[in-house]
Amino acid sequence: MKEISVLKITEKVKNLCLEAAYDLGGDVEGLLREGLAKEESEFGRYIIGQILDNIEVSRRERTALCQDTGVAVVYLEIGQDVHITGGSLQEAIHEGVRQGYAAGYLRKSVVIDPLFNRSNTQDNTPAVIHTEIVPGDDLKIMLVPKGGGAENMSAVKMLKPSDGIEGVKDFILRTVVEAGGNSCPPIIVGVGVGGTMEKAAMLAKKALTRKAGTPNSNPDYARLEKELLEMINLSGVGPQGLGGLVTALAVHIEQHPTHIASLPVAVNINCHASRHAEAIL
Repeated sequence: MKEISVLKITEKVKNLCLEAAYDLGGDVEGLLREGLAKEESEFGRYIIGQILDNIEVSRRERTALCQDTGVAVVYLEIGQDVHITGGSLQEAIHEGVRQGYAAGYLRKSVVIDPLFNRSNTQDNTPAVIHTEIVPGDDLKIMLVPKGGGAENMSAVKMLKPSDGIEGVKDFILRTVVEAGGNSCPPIIVGVGVGGTMEKAAMLAKKALTRKAGTPNSNPDYARLEKELLEMINLSGVGPQGLGGLVTALAVHIEQHPTHIASLPVAVNINCHASRHAEAIL
């Protein structure tokens, strides 16, 4: 049985907040550089060039990639042979977010209540925490800061099974096109298919944590991801919604068994600042 102190967890989450805010992953940066080479629009190339310059400045100067430093979404994979000591795991996560956002002078964007008290919590807590129990004695922490602009363009739809693949493709494409420049393209498109309404939404967001551009292990879904990416990039939305070929950098689909009467589909969009950082304790 491995013991992990909550103090160690808090310190690691704090550091992940800073890493995610300052240093965009090489997977996303690589796709942006590929997009720069593919983009035919002169203004689109200028926009992608500015995004790449911003990545380098952020990394060098230790400043936030984007002023919207997002809601802290935390994915935990907890080994079943791990024992958390010294306090509450959830409180340790919240404290790490609190310290990280303070230390990095990152914008605090969380309000106390969505309807009746939209006062800022002043420390970007609480985080949104998803927990999975897995075999082993490791604790994997993945931090995904999720900005409001792209998140607001996401959608869930309960299709009928008879809508089939074409209905799924149409819903995904319409969601991206209607988002236009509001989601700060070039984007990464997370898609969840199956399960129930909430499961599809969770799958779509989890899809964004996959290494950018990595295809689904199922060849049918991998082909669908490729087809959707081509369709989206022929839509003409382009970088920042101002026209061009590179609207999306990748489409990631995650699937789950579902009810015979259901075909839930969720789309969760991430902007070009597709931030994520992870660590294993």
